[in-house]
Amino acid sequence: MPSQRGSARRRQRCVLLTGIAILLIALVLAAALASVLTGRKEEASPEPLKWQGGGTTRNLREIVLGRCYSYLVEGRVKLGDKDCLKIWESLKAAFIHKNPCNATTKDYQPLMELASHPVPCNKSLFWSRTYDLVHLYSRSNHHFLTLEDTFLGYMLDGLSWCGDPSAPGINYESCPKWSECEGSSGSVFWKMASKMFAEAACGVVHVMLNGSIETGAFRSSSVFGSVEVFNLNPDKISEIRIWLMRDIGGPQSDSCSGNSIKKLRNILEERNFKITCEDNYRPVQLLQCVHNPGHPDCSLCTNSTEAP
Repeated sequence: MPSQRGSARRRQRCVLLTGIAILLIALVLAAALASVLTGRKEEASPEPLKWQGGGTTRNLREIVLGRCYSYLVEGRVKLGDKDCLKIWESLKAAFIHKNPCNATTKDYQPLMELASHPVPCNKSLFWSRTYDLVHLYSRSNHHFLTLEDTFLGYMLDGLSWCGDPSAPGINYESCPKWSECEGSSGSVFWKMASKMFAEAACGVVHVMLNGSIETGAFRSSSVFGSVEVFNLNPDKISEIRIWLMRDIGGPQSDSCSGNSIKKLRNILEERNFKITCEDNYRPVQLLQCVHNPGHPDCSLCTNSTEAP
């Protein structure tokens, strides 16, 4: 009997040790598997790329859809049938999960087609370095449309967006500035939209430039100077009127007879456009004076000069 009891105890001890060994092996395997899966997850979701500009606007989808529906209700121009959800999906597809420095015109072409609409003749108002003033004027005088007053421009004006190869595919931390890469999401989009806006212009076209810029009102490197000027159609446009506006109290750096405007004139005349230029166009200057009524410059609002 004692030998049988000893044999049974040895068997129990052996079974116990075997069970412990199996449990330890299972724990080691589980830890190894967890490590592999965690490593794969980290590899699939690296940190988003870092850029110098601000990240994608928070709640971008809701803002775009809200502006889309608002513009349709306002009915400022004839749009026809527009599907706001399709427009948003087209915008998202153009950049999500993509390197924001590798944007192409092909990415945004479906969006351009969905959001395009005719621009009535004599209403196109172009600008360069006069953003605040030109939109103050276009909002107070609905006879004119800037790019940002069109359906597409209105929806995306002032917003930022870019994709990223890592999840969730949208970079909310940073996006490249235009100067960081030529093919940035914002640069490609706005240059395409500007080209489309210029191609649609007809009749009398207006341009508002800033005469208080020391380097000159016209820059060939600006979107107006590099994109819009060369996509205006002389067969559709009867005249281009330049308004050279100077800041109230600001430096009088340029004029219609200055070298900068002469350069612009030469470019346009070579393309067979008729051009006029006016310093401090009176209706716009009066609008400037509403915000600066006591400034000495505003007592001279009638002194605008037009150059043929």
